[in-house]
Amino acid sequence: MAGPALGSHLLTVRTKVAGWLARPLTSFQLILAVFGMLCGIGLTMVLSASTVDALTHERGAYGVFVKQVLYAFIGLVLFVLVLRVPPRLMRQISFPATVASVLLLLLVAIPGIGAVRGGARSWFIIGPLSFQPLELAKLALALWGAHVLVVKRALLEQRRHLLVPVVPVALVMCALLMLQPELGGTITIVIVLFALLWFAGTPLPLFGALSLGALSGALLLAVTAGYRSQRVQTFLHPEAADAQGAGYQSMQAMYAMGEGGFFGKGLGQSSSKYLYLPNAHNDFIFAVIGEELGMIGCAVVVLLFAVLAYTGLRIAARNTDPWIRLVSAVITVWIVSQAVINIGYVIGLLPVTGLTLPLISSGGTSMVSTMVCFGVLANFARHEPACISALKSGSQGRIAKLLRLPVPDPYRPPMKRRPQPITPPPLRGRPPAPGGGRR
Repeated sequence: MAGPALGSHLLTVRTKVAGWLARPLTSFQLILAVFGMLCGIGLTMVLSASTVDALTHERGAYGVFVKQVLYAFIGLVLFVLVLRVPPRLMRQISFPATVASVLLLLLVAIPGIGAVRGGARSWFIIGPLSFQPLELAKLALALWGAHVLVVKRALLEQRRHLLVPVVPVALVMCALLMLQPELGGTITIVIVLFALLWFAGTPLPLFGALSLGALSGALLLAVTAGYRSQRVQTFLHPEAADAQGAGYQSMQAMYAMGEGGFFGKGLGQSSSKYLYLPNAHNDFIFAVIGEELGMIGCAVVVLLFAVLAYTGLRIAARNTDPWIRLVSAVITVWIVSQAVINIGYVIGLLPVTGLTLPLISSGGTSMVSTMVCFGVLANFARHEPACISALKSGSQGRIAKLLRLPVPDPYRPPMKRRPQPITPPPLRGRPPAPGGGRR
């Protein structure tokens, strides 16, 4: 009897879940839920992981956390503003934003203008706040690259139109980032570029050739700098790594994850954050999550990014505007790929690259830009045709009513212009006589 009853319950649950997923506002609700949970986990873990380091380098135990809260507030304001911006306006400002990001990447590499942090000249510092133009460059490339590929979609079978001008602009960004040098930022630009090309329908042979070229470039960069070469060697031969040298950070992360076990040692009970694990509140915060919250806490974080991947691709699939479809897919791949890379090198599956865990790692510019990206996805979720119909019928939802969000306009494809009749040029000399004969 237990078997049929369990099957009946599972069928009921599946039916309810399918019914909920079919609702018009589900994508919007999922984005808000993932956004809120990741922000909450991030602020909590930054508070827990940064106190000891802040006591050493800041004025108080909560210095890092207070800055993170300030950036979170800025990001939340921008999140709400982006929710109200029409997609056509985002598309219009994508080109000026791309030009501005390239100029800022050029300026930040100049000594005396850009500030050095972590060995890279990649920051603008204005009073107590700092800004990394890389984050603007990633979002601008996603918006503008999608615009170019959508405008030229009828010509994308020709490689020249597929690659130019998106690929050259992305390569310029990568070159400017390597001048800093910023390998992690270069990787994210490449991820955005490849996501654009993939979802635009790049043929597999060409995509494979570009991937091979990118991999060759990454290997070349890995062997041209001593510290990058050490990271690769530590990843390839962890048993031979110097536990007090190049392999110190990775080994301390593994120790922290191992001490956490299944349930963790408890929130705030990490021992690795007592200056044993470098960058415990930044690049390696996932190790602190594993130590304090255990395998369960790590699984929750991974599950949230999996839900983000599903929801972002769902938004792309359910929209009719080709630009919204492409941007949604690219932003989703960018954020989820960055999370996968960060988690991968913390647990020893990838070489250390310095990429942060989105919305969780300490880092003001990264947090603000990621919150803006979530705002873009939430905005696009409200532009699904079924969602627009529900919103126009009055089913706004509590959050939309609280924020007084405008009802989005449905997508209207551009009208194809009819060919105009060709007017013959005026005849020179005397006009012919009626009937066409001579007089």
